[in-house]
Amino acid sequence: MVYTLRKVADREVMPIGFGAMRLGLEGRPSADDSVGTLHAAFDAGVQLIDTAVNYCQDPDEFGYDEALVARALREWSGDRNQVSVICKGGVLRTATEQVLLNGSPENLRWSCETSLRSLGVDQIWLYLLHGVDPKVPFEESISALVELQREGKVQHIGLSNVGRKQLMQAKELMTIASVQNGLSLWNRASLPLAHLCAELGIAFHAYGPLGSRGQDLLNPVLTNIAARHGRSPAQVALAWVLAQTDTTIPIPGGRRPESVRDSAAAADLELSELDLAELDDMQH
Repeated sequence: MVYTLRKVADREVMPIGFGAMRLGLEGRPSADDSVGTLHAAFDAGVQLIDTAVNYCQDPDEFGYDEALVARALREWSGDRNQVSVICKGGVLRTATEQVLLNGSPENLRWSCETSLRSLGVDQIWLYLLHGVDPKVPFEESISALVELQREGKVQHIGLSNVGRKQLMQAKELMTIASVQNGLSLWNRASLPLAHLCAELGIAFHAYGPLGSRGQDLLNPVLTNIAARHGRSPAQVALAWVLAQTDTTIPIPGGRRPESVRDSAAAADLELSELDLAELDDMQH
């Protein structure tokens, strides 16, 4: 497989990452099966693994998903230095609320330190503000990330689930290594932001790049293009995301080794201008 690496902060990585969220939430596989899925990602050449402190089933499990990633890396026979882990803080899960925004400096520090313990490391390579808390001044959340970076707890910092205004505001206060927003054929709202990130030299991580997977991937436009290339519809959907900018990296999720290997195989798929035109016009 031949593909061009894409830069994130100080590293160059395979252009397809892996989002580990579904390995931690409700309906998740067993821990052993989850480790097997992560090993399939590593073996397929995936170098970027995305996780977060709140990827778990209940508040007693904060850090569950990160601990899975740490275990998978420990038990993998390959070069662990080739794998880079992204963590996020600022969104929690409670017994009464599925998701709770908390961008306070106190919570961001607690979240980061929990992630450090779960991963068993002294420093997190890339740490993102998971969401913007309207109850906390944005500058306070950003300043908390900068402070964690100054203390050496995180190496690089970035943002997730933000808009242009917040990106430009944060850019005045810190060096932004990456932005992570949803982007897919079926969800193109963040496409202008992805282009802005490319102009600024900031990596853009696209989560949810496969839509709702099953039903969305049955779109006839998608299946026809996939047939032309002898590829899966999922690979075509990922190739469309890759084609948007040179700094965009899709981070599809998955629970099974087969789906992870299929997604990774999209790294070398180049779509023609005709393919892209048909996909751009696709109903979404």
